[in-house]
Order: sequence, then structure tokens, then C-alpha cells
Amino acid sequence: MARKRKELPLIEGLEITTLAAEGKAMGFYNGVVVFVPLTVPGDVVDVQVRNKRRRFMEASVVKFVQRSPLREEPFCEHFGVCGGCKWQNLPYTEQLRFKRQQVEDQLTRIAKVELPEVQPTLGSEQTTFYRNKLEFTFAPKRWYTYEEVASGAALDPAPALGFHIPNMFDKILDIDKCWLQADPSNAIRNSLKEFCVAEGLPFYDIRNHDGLMRGVVIRTASTGDLMVIVVFAAEDKGAIEKVMTFLQERFPQITSLFYIVNEKLNDSLSDQSPVLWAGRDHIVESMEGLNFNVGPKSFYQTNSAQAYNLYKVAREFADLSGSEVVYDLYTGTGTIANFVARSASKVVGVEYVPEAIEDAKVNSALNGIDNTVFYAGDMKNVLTEAFVEANGHPDVIILDPPRAGVDAPVIDVILAAAPDRIVYVSCNPATQARDLALMDEQYRVVAVQPVDMFPHTHHVENVVKLVRR
Repeated sequence: MARKRKELPLIEGLEITTLAAEGKAMGFYNGVVVFVPLTVPGDVVDVQVRNKRRRFMEASVVKFVQRSPLREEPFCEHFGVCGGCKWQNLPYTEQLRFKRQQVEDQLTRIAKVELPEVQPTLGSEQTTFYRNKLEFTFAPKRWYTYEEVASGAALDPAPALGFHIPNMFDKILDIDKCWLQADPSNAIRNSLKEFCVAEGLPFYDIRNHDGLMRGVVIRTASTGDLMVIVVFAAEDKGAIEKVMTFLQERFPQITSLFYIVNEKLNDSLSDQSPVLWAGRDHIVESMEGLNFNVGPKSFYQTNSAQAYNLYKVAREFADLSGSEVVYDLYTGTGTIANFVARSASKVVGVEYVPEAIEDAKVNSALNGIDNTVFYAGDMKNVLTEAFVEANGHPDVIILDPPRAGVDAPVIDVILAAAPDRIVYVSCNPATQARDLALMDEQYRVVAVQPVDMFPHTHHVENVVKLVRR
């Protein structure tokens, strides 16, 4: 006979004491950590435990006994449901303070290396409408909020165009207004949805793999350029022409209009071929007099204005006099490489993705930069003694790896190259801390600067300067 599952407890008067990793808020109950979403330090709440483990519990709020003086009223009607912007209920100054604390905690706890004072987090001037890229998904039936279901009211089976519910690949929250991307992003999304409903174009059901309208990507540039990419699930030429003609006529400010036919079972677009319908095949971003072509599949930092501040920190930490050879590893489309090129003798960019390297070369040519070279390949295979001999010994190495950090064999190659300085730009301070520990025997950390690229979220970029011992 199966054992009866123990009923999970209701905890009364739990005080939320701090924020934890991944933006979670937490308190303690009988010495056990209790994670409670959508709360802030200083809240006192009654919570229902939903998940109990040996070392922690996860719970949801049943009642606010006392609201924290830190608490702010969220500005978005979708707060707490769509999964984004989870710190809207926290003043921005407090967000920056907690992000600095997060960086300091992770570098101290994981790296266990000697650290200078961690500088205050460099805040973003724009805290709303700061993103230059958003992806929205169609669904034949919108997500109903828990409040709607609990109300007992009749629920309309309306379709959706919006964001995935966290951890649910097939559930889409219909978005009316998103505060992340500037106009005309909301107008394009809402108008496209209304047009498709009026025309009877079926929205894609990812569980049953039927329907036509699959997604839309909107990219806005600091220069005013605007790219829209519509994703269809099938090569329906008549429907594609209807939709694309509508967008072209309704929004003449679109400078790059693409579509993609994705007939796969998953939503990834990296292996798909965008088709240019109207306008240019790229938009242009501008930074300190440099122009960067951004294609439909190009990577570019999603907060354009704050990316400039991030790169300025990296360049400052590189401490370039004009005579140095710089290696920019994980160069992507060469944004950092081209940004620092005027201050260096030579910049060598290395990236795993060949298409990104082609973009990097184009961006150098576009800006008349002739002291950069770019190579595609696995870094631990590319960075050989022969490569260093051919390209020059690096005086400075700049790292900007993905969230997983730097592979251990690549760190071995970096240590063997023995640059005078290393500038490590990271979107994940935890893996950055792990890598700093591996470099500690030969390099010491002399500067740490957190940079906030994503206001109202727990994410933080961090730039570390290391010098050879």
C-alpha cells in the first residue's frame, strides 16, 4: 500500500529577510530556508508550502501580514504571471544594491580569492523600454491566470500572442502592453494578432503541431531602424503574402521585414533561413561613432545604451596605450573587438560560430578598421603556439563567454599564453567565480564592476580585471 503523502504546512508570520540567487526572496522557518516568490525583504507573510526538501522549502503567499517599507507597486499589469521583470516591486536603488551583493557573495563564496572592493552596480539610465529585441509566441488558447480560474467566471477561449509562462513550453500569456521595448513594438504585436484573428489565420499549437502563425521577433535599434521577423509553421504563400503586406503597409517605419518558415517541432530559429520581404537585410546599431550591422540572426547586447557603458568598463580595465596586441575571445560579432581596436595595435577575435565571425569582419570593414583579424573555431584548438606566433603574443585577453563560462581547457590555453592583463566580462557571476579560482595561482583580481543590463530582473553583468602575479 502506498504511503499517504504528508500534508504540507501553512507557515504564519514568516519574515522575508533577503534576496537569494535567481531573484528569489527568502526567510527562515525553524532554521530551514523558505523561498517565497514575489516578496521583498521586510515583508511578513503567511505562506503555504508547496514543495519541501531536506534543506529548503518553496512556498507561495496566502496573506500579507505586513508589507515591507521597501515595497513598490508594480507598473505592469502582467507582473507575477509572465515571469519577467520580477523585481518591479523593489525600488531600483535596492535592485542595484542587491545585485552588487550578489556579485560579492558569489565571488567570495565560490572563487575564494582575494578581492578588492566590489564597486557599486552601474545602473541603467533607462529602466523601462530598454530592450532592443523581443520574441513573442502565438498560441490558439491564452493562459488563464489563477485569479481568473478561481473567480468561477466563464472564460473565453481567446488566442494569444505573448510570452511563455515560466517552465511551460506550451502555455502562452497574452500580452497587452510590455514595458520592455519602445514603440512601436506593442502596436506591431497587437495589430498583427488582430489582423490574423480577423483573417481566420490559425495560431500554432505546439502540442498538436498544427496551425500557421508561430511567432514574431521585433528588433529596434538606437538609430531608429526597425526589424520585424514573422515566423510561420508552413509555406502557405497566400497567407504569408497577406500578413507581410499588412505589416508593410500598416507600419511603413519597418526598415527590415523578414519571414521564416519553421516546420520543425521546436521553436529555435538559429538553424532557419530568414527570407527578406522588404527593406534592408540588416538594421544598424551605433556606438561611439561606430556602426554595427545587425542581421536577423545576429547577436547584439539587448540593452543598447547600457552595452556602451559595459564596453567602456571593459576598455578601461584593458588599460590600452595603443601598442598592445589584444585577443578578444568569444568575440561574437566582434562588437568589443571593434570597440577597442582604435586603442590597440592589433585585435584578434576568436569565436566558435562561423556566421558570427563573418558579421565581425563586415563590421570592421564598415567602420574602416584594419587592425582586426577574426578566426572561427573551438578556442582550445585555435589558440595553439603556432597561432600565437602568427598573430603576436597577447598583451591583453578579453573574455566574454556564454553563461556556462570558460571551458577548463581554454583556461589552460589562456594561462599558457600569459597575457599581462585579463578582462573577464560575464553574464553569470557564479561561473565567473569558478573560473577566477582556476586562474588565481597566476592572476590576481584588481577591480570588480557590476553592470546592470536588465533592470527589474535579478540578472547582472560583471566585469573583472586581472593582472599577472
